[in-house]
Amino acid sequence: MQVTIMDTTLRDGEQTSGVSFTESEKLQIAHLLLEELGVDRLEIASAHVSAGEFRAVKKITDWAAKNGYLDQLEILGFVDGDRSLRWIEEAGGRVINLLCKGSRKHCEQQLRKSAEEHLSDIREVLASARQMGIIVNIYLEDWSNGMRDSMDYVFQIIEGLRTENVNRFMLPDTLGILNPDESFDFCKKMRDQFPDLHFDFHAHNDYDLATANVYAALKAGINGIHTTLNGLGERAGNVPLSSVVGVAKDHLGYTMNVDEKKLYSVCKMIESFSGVRIPANKPLIGEFVFTQTSGIHADGDNKANLYHNALQPERFNRKRTYALGKLAGKASIKKNLEELGIELDVESMKKLTRRINELGDRKEMVTKEDLPYIISDVLNNGSIEQHIKIRNYSLSVAAGLRSVATLSIEIEGRVYEETASGDGQYDAFMNALHRIYDHLKKPYPQLIDYAVSIPPGGKTDALCHTVITWEMEGRQFKTNGLDSDQALAAIKATIKMLNLIEQQ
Repeated sequence: MQVTIMDTTLRDGEQTSGVSFTESEKLQIAHLLLEELGVDRLEIASAHVSAGEFRAVKKITDWAAKNGYLDQLEILGFVDGDRSLRWIEEAGGRVINLLCKGSRKHCEQQLRKSAEEHLSDIREVLASARQMGIIVNIYLEDWSNGMRDSMDYVFQIIEGLRTENVNRFMLPDTLGILNPDESFDFCKKMRDQFPDLHFDFHAHNDYDLATANVYAALKAGINGIHTTLNGLGERAGNVPLSSVVGVAKDHLGYTMNVDEKKLYSVCKMIESFSGVRIPANKPLIGEFVFTQTSGIHADGDNKANLYHNALQPERFNRKRTYALGKLAGKASIKKNLEELGIELDVESMKKLTRRINELGDRKEMVTKEDLPYIISDVLNNGSIEQHIKIRNYSLSVAAGLRSVATLSIEIEGRVYEETASGDGQYDAFMNALHRIYDHLKKPYPQLIDYAVSIPPGGKTDALCHTVITWEMEGRQFKTNGLDSDQALAAIKATIKMLNLIEQQ
């Protein structure tokens, strides 16, 4: 069976506290969702929000009209005569998601109207939409409470609209109150009562049940699901697209148009735009979800992939990794060494395993790229030569001025010096370094990610752990640095990177 996806990152996702996308970011997100991921529909805005919102919608509809996506764009509108319809028409839209009241409480206490009066107002909007050639979907706001407290009201509203020009009826768990049993029961009642209508389900995550509720809704026969990228949304957020992909495909056998291989890269882009980091253990898209930590798991994978499941990382254009820490055994370490092309004898492997476990006990993070340094230290064999050394540096910062860094660096016995400015001390340091490397025509990687962790407690002299992800010639790798100063920790991670590249 096929399930359709409407992504609401551009509307519901922007209700996340502190998240506001620029006009250019909104256009880029629409492009990523439709052209890269292949979702079926987008809800891109609410009518009447602001002049900036109007400009953003106009940019998206202009682009969509040129590329054949205009009918896949939807805009939330209100039961306000033709006011929302005119806003949508002027913005270049063709589809309105009309926000109606899905519970008697909302209808009578917020609108101060009866169900019959509300239906009359809705029909007025539908008549105007017909004249303007705008497609209408109905959002039944607070539908989940409506089904709990006033099911007869919900059925009355739908019965009153089923013969009108309504394309889809959309069933939101507006306050995230449902559990899977209720989701199945309520959705099944809708399907049984109105088998000829198309229903979408819109899940919020207030009880951390959004994905389970989507599973139940699909089992009950719901046709479409609303999602956001990375679970963005008001309060606890909406159901994440990534979670729906895994559950619908692997547990229910549904098909969908979403390109799994593009999912991770698009979610990382949204992480950058929103400023909301993806939790490391977020299913499918978190940094560590394809990382085996236990040594016994690595051993089982080594022998017969005993600890694999249907969520193979290759499906999502990712790789399985094996963590290095206090739980790492010989199998985990061996897999990382194989990727580096390093082979150790039995005794050396024991020494290396012991040292990695000790570092893990001290809560120090070990990356694959750290292994040559640890081997050099443990075996005292000088396997890592320090071709590049920092001789000296000066970092300055002043209010209202760009930071400045002066760097003196030794490369293969020769000393080079350069000064540069930047947005922050580390950016200035990197700009100075890039000038030296550009002058020498030496290659250097692109910085992909920069993560800083500081122990809780508020101590200003606490050690700062910086992990930097680099990319060079299509390969990503990480280096880390530890210091009480964040900029110095980053510089230490950078020097590790330079020596790794020099050695290769």
